[in-house]
Amino acid sequence: MTGYLTTHVLDTARGCPAEGLKIDLYRIDGDTRHLLRTLATNDDGRTDAHILPADEFAPGVYELVFHAGAYLDAIGVPPEEPRFLDVIPIRFGMSELSHYHVPLLLSPFSFSTYRGS
Repeated sequence: MTGYLTTHVLDTARGCPAEGLKIDLYRIDGDTRHLLRTLATNDDGRTDAHILPADEFAPGVYELVFHAGAYLDAIGVPPEEPRFLDVIPIRFGMSELSHYHVPLLLSPFSFSTYRGS
């Protein structure tokens, strides 16, 4: 088995996938964050490629940073100043060669995540 990382972002307020949401992936080494890649979600709320493909997978601590504020601005959600949800970091560990799926359920005033399948 090989390890890899995926996500799926759903806009729960509108009941649809969150298209065009920017996501950064970092590997965490102690107090240092290393940016590995930046992707955006497609019309299904997924990235076109694995966020972390099998040939780059290594166990460790990672962080997905979801740029929710820019997405909410782009779809016309009236902004507050400052916006309640702007940048959503989710830090998690991957300890085994497996498929890790970290979805984000998003609305302007809440979010939820879990380890999916």
